[in-house]
Amino acid sequence: MSERMTRPVPAPAVTIENKPFFDAAEQGRFLIKRCTACGEAHWYPRSMCPFCHSDQTVWEESEGQGVVYSFSILRKSPSGPYALAYVTLNEGPNVLTNVVDVAPDDLKIGMKVKVKLQPTEGGPPVPVFVPI
Repeated sequence: MSERMTRPVPAPAVTIENKPFFDAAEQGRFLIKRCTACGEAHWYPRSMCPFCHSDQTVWEESEGQGVVYSFSILRKSPSGPYALAYVTLNEGPNVLTNVVDVAPDDLKIGMKVKVKLQPTEGGPPVPVFVPI
């Protein structure tokens, strides 16, 4: 069995638009945005809805669970192999993220995963996903 993947993550750029997300992450909460005009949840959290272009968006706490939609293992990294993946949240949005705490050969499309708010190098935690 191969070693489980991990990935050091640099500190994200915190802006006025995403500060509520990172403030919640520091409290252990995972937020997404939902448009009150069309009802669609979306990721990456931003003030304008990518579906109907309304500015009527609100923050919503997500359970942070979903399934791996697609992934790629990057094997030639100084920190070891890591996985970039699209995770489809139960609320609907697809999140481009890292999947950690799983061996590269054990990661599968359709795998159930949940969010883990991982510390960064000098900034707020960021969402990565781990198998359930």
